[in-house]
Amino acid sequence: MGKTTTADAKATAAREKRARAQLGHDTWRKAFTQHYWLYVLMIPGVLYMLIFNYAPMAGLIMAFEDFSPYNGNSALEAVFFSPFSGFKNLQKLFTGPDFWRLLRNTLSISFASLLFAFPAPIILALLLNELKSKWFKRFTQTLVYIPHFVSIVIVAVLTYQLFSTTDGVAYHLLTQIFGKGNAPDIMSDPKLFPAMIVGQTIWKETGYGTIIYLAALSSVDTQLYEAAKIDGAGRWQLMWHITLPAIRGTIILMLIMKVGALLNTGYEQIFLMQNSMNRNVSDVFDTYIYTKGIIGGQYSLATATGLFKSVVSMIMVIGANKIAKLCGESGMY
Repeated sequence: MGKTTTADAKATAAREKRARAQLGHDTWRKAFTQHYWLYVLMIPGVLYMLIFNYAPMAGLIMAFEDFSPYNGNSALEAVFFSPFSGFKNLQKLFTGPDFWRLLRNTLSISFASLLFAFPAPIILALLLNELKSKWFKRFTQTLVYIPHFVSIVIVAVLTYQLFSTTDGVAYHLLTQIFGKGNAPDIMSDPKLFPAMIVGQTIWKETGYGTIIYLAALSSVDTQLYEAAKIDGAGRWQLMWHITLPAIRGTIILMLIMKVGALLNTGYEQIFLMQNSMNRNVSDVFDTYIYTKGIIGGQYSLATATGLFKSVVSMIMVIGANKIAKLCGESGMY
């Protein structure tokens, strides 16, 4: 009797499993049929990701090789048939004389950007949200979006022109404020290099960064504001108790993405603003990869450095997402 009952239970479980599988298959087929063109439109994006993001990952094998472009008859043979060296390149990176200096410089710029550049779009979005005139709001949004479309090369040239010690307008204004000889030389003072990079980032990206926050603010129920006003809430209270909690999920999501990019300081911007006076504080992992890999021909060491950055970024994203979930937020996934 007991064996019969057990067999029936197993048969019932098997039927339920098949039914769930069939239901899932039917659901997927129905969704594909209803949204056929959406899946078709998704194909170019998927192909782009596979070709330009996932296929190059095969080259990470160079981090564990003594790679040389002359090891084969083609670049592909050189990648896959170079002598295996294990963790020698990673060990060379970690024990080299430049590692701790690179880590210090990268983190100083990244944390300064996280502290000052990350909140800037949020603050600007909150200010724009308070504007009552629609035409003035649209006009202001257009103005603050424009710097995002200016090339970083142009930004670097403008910075050099503005803060030049010979004919820079901004530098001469600083001499009027601090006195001649006491004005900070932003272009050559190593201590001011992180501030200069963060300042450029704020000027260029703050306006464009407000788009996602303004989109989140547009979904806030206006009845909440009306009810709070009836209860006597002022503008600051409305912002603190309604607006900010409404976009908290978006802020957390963007913060997780920002934390994951702590070791990515932006090669072009750093490289353009480097000079012989600030090189000791401006060398970061991105410029190190360029110097060792492209200029020095040490492709394996450069690949090992890039692999180290990627692993750290992945760990930071997973950790930040876990902390967000422990705090009750939905996180990134």
